[in-house]
Amino acid sequence: MNVIEGYMPYRGYKTYYRIVGECKDNKKPLVLLHGGPGSTHNYFEVLDRLADEGRAIIFYDQLGCGNSYVERHPELWCSDTWDNELIELRKHLKLDEVHLLGQSWGGMLAIEYLCDYKPEGVKSVILSSTLPAAELWAHEQHRLIKLMSKEDQEAIAKAEKSGNFDDPDYLAANDRFMLLHCTGEVTEDSPECLRRPKKSGSEAYVAGWGPNEYNPTGSLGGWDYRDKIGDIKEPALIISGTNDLCTPLVAKTMYDAIPNSRWELFDGCRHMCFVEENDKYCKLVNEWMEKYD
Repeated sequence: MNVIEGYMPYRGYKTYYRIVGECKDNKKPLVLLHGGPGSTHNYFEVLDRLADEGRAIIFYDQLGCGNSYVERHPELWCSDTWDNELIELRKHLKLDEVHLLGQSWGGMLAIEYLCDYKPEGVKSVILSSTLPAAELWAHEQHRLIKLMSKEDQEAIAKAEKSGNFDDPDYLAANDRFMLLHCTGEVTEDSPECLRRPKKSGSEAYVAGWGPNEYNPTGSLGGWDYRDKIGDIKEPALIISGTNDLCTPLVAKTMYDAIPNSRWELFDGCRHMCFVEENDKYCKLVNEWMEKYD
């Protein structure tokens, strides 16, 4: 499979991109917006197979992580940096017509881009395990925490009260929370892209979001697009799992508000449906994009 890698100059730094495959017939490229902030594109490589259908798939590491790593610049970790990076990437790669797929924070980025910048040429958007408001996300994570053991609940509450997120009891409880709702442990049987060492953007995550999934104290802490997503004109496919950080309430809030939307709920999946049900996910996304090419 043809793979092209490169860098785009951006704000005095550089943004890494990776292009798999090429578009044939009338198919439009798919741009993937990874989560975090700071999670890197790596996990998305399980979607390389989407290029088998004759479509270019565009991956990139957002500034602050992976091959676009920058640190000690907390002023960068805000929406403006990542919004404009996406705008510049489309210009740099001449992506006049695209589908967008944003997972977790990447879905927030897609929502903000569509609502605030009203871009041309977006054929459809896939909102995968994402959210319309930080406050709703935090509310639902705290509901999920109440389903954990008394000891884990107490460890998390203690850390939230003290602000000490280095306590071993809290760290163990948070690991269990993420195992339940985010992703499974990486083993020798996991796809190579999940096992590969990566340079996570921990500074970008803490400054942009917060210390964990349920305390959005960073620059995105007040992020709320519930009153704006009704303006999204592009067809929107919402994907979430029954055990996801993106709970059914979070997903349904988007589905109810976005006019031309469809919601697919993956039974038993956590935050990475595209890994846990890869065949089903790729089939769904392929059919969706073909419908709206």
